[in-house]
Amino acid sequence: MSGTNRVVVVTGAGTGIGRAAALRFAGEGFTVIASGRRLDKLEETARAALGLAGPVLPVTGDVGLEDTAAEITRRAREAGDYCCLVNNAGVGWSYGVADPGAMSGLRETSPEQWREVLRINLDSVYFLCHEALQYFCAEGTGSIVNVSSGGGLRGMEDAHTYATSKAAVINLTRSLARAYGRDGVRSNVVAPGFVETDMVSPVLDSELNPFANEETRYQVSPLGRPGRPEEVADAIYFLAVEATYCNGAVLSVDGGSVA
Repeated sequence: MSGTNRVVVVTGAGTGIGRAAALRFAGEGFTVIASGRRLDKLEETARAALGLAGPVLPVTGDVGLEDTAAEITRRAREAGDYCCLVNNAGVGWSYGVADPGAMSGLRETSPEQWREVLRINLDSVYFLCHEALQYFCAEGTGSIVNVSSGGGLRGMEDAHTYATSKAAVINLTRSLARAYGRDGVRSNVVAPGFVETDMVSPVLDSELNPFANEETRYQVSPLGRPGRPEEVADAIYFLAVEATYCNGAVLSVDGGSVA
């Protein structure tokens, strides 16, 4: 990771944690291959990076598809020393507003919703890691950070497919760490808690907002507030670049929610 033109792939880089992570890496001089479905959002991220030490290069596509992962990896390798992968893309609470039942308990979740959430949240991690590992292992170096969730560390009353996908991301990452550490590839997880992003805005903008109530805010987070995307981005950068002896680690960034 000592090349003069270090390249990182950040998926879901158009908003929220992904955008914050893209800007964090760009600020450190990385060339950022910023992946997402919406070009307008990726272009906003690229504009926000103007003046930083590294550029943000948008690449649109559905990362739950094999061809998209191959194209992103190709672009990353062409851009320079591809050395870091951040799998952040996924769906959460706001997806359940657009597709009622997708963030429900298992009894209310249709087979189609089950498969689609797993495709977006888990297949995308497989495809991007599968592509990156071909290159990282051959080079003898590389770093993967997969973004899971506090919901992947404990059972949930609802959003059962989401919780399953995020738990799978954690154990897949631990398995990658055991298998490919010998090839110089580190694989780690960041598990955010309640972070103030578009994904949870339907909750924060409603009467269900737990942080509007003194009786519930500290039950959701002992710090009594939602996290900021930049706080999670700092953790992602730490594991990707600075924590050179972390491999298979799961770093909770949740204000103490799962403590």
